[in-house]
Amino acid sequence: MGILSRASYVIRSKVNAVLNRAEDPHETLDYSYEQLRDELQDVKKGIADLTTQKKRLEIQKRRLEENVEKHNDQARQAVEQDRDDLARRALEKKKQKMNQIEDLESQIASLQNTQDNLVEKKNELQNRIQQFRTEKETMKARYEAAEASARVSEAMTGAGDEMENISRSIERARERTEDMEARAAAMDELEESGAFESALSDEDDLDRELEEMRQSGEVDAELETLKAEAGKGESSGDDVSVELDDDTEADGEVDPEIEAELDEIKNDDE
Repeated sequence: MGILSRASYVIRSKVNAVLNRAEDPHETLDYSYEQLRDELQDVKKGIADLTTQKKRLEIQKRRLEENVEKHNDQARQAVEQDRDDLARRALEKKKQKMNQIEDLESQIASLQNTQDNLVEKKNELQNRIQQFRTEKETMKARYEAAEASARVSEAMTGAGDEMENISRSIERARERTEDMEARAAAMDELEESGAFESALSDEDDLDRELEEMRQSGEVDAELETLKAEAGKGESSGDDVSVELDDDTEADGEVDPEIEAELDEIKNDDE
């Protein structure tokens, strides 16, 4: 097989495969059914034309038969009048008409045979079309049932293209949802840790350092005040402990760590 022959074979094979995939059984069956009906109409038209031609020949035959009778009467009348010459002429015309009648009868018989054959073929074709119509509807119903069954099976197994697309969409939606949930959790964690306070604040680094220094100075000043107050009173640890306890109670809050350190100082003094 030459290169061109092989290429032609491959092309025909691929075209045939594409056509097979694109072929719809419903459309194919309906088209075949319409083709058979067109053929039936052609046969009926042929029968009608043939019958018309046969009727014309039959009409022509009847006219010739009438002429034969007319020429026969003419010959009889000529004989009665002793005109053999006229009788001969009438009989010759009669003979011509009879020969024409024989030819017409042969043609009419041939047309009749052809008509009978066409009528028989028409009846066979009608029966074939009726059977094909029944088979067509049955085949279409079977195809629709098989197609529905295949769709259900594909849907149940997830093997169909549509179900595959749906599965991919669900997977993408799941991934995006998980990413969004992780992002939201991360934002919550950063917000709880205070990482967003600096980002949300309008103060720059210098302002924050000054604020820290101010707060530290206030704490130192308060500490010096407490030390001065402690130096004015008695130097016993009990009084210091009581005085600090009063301050803490006045604040309404007790720091456990401070209270523990004060207890240790009190025990050491004792």
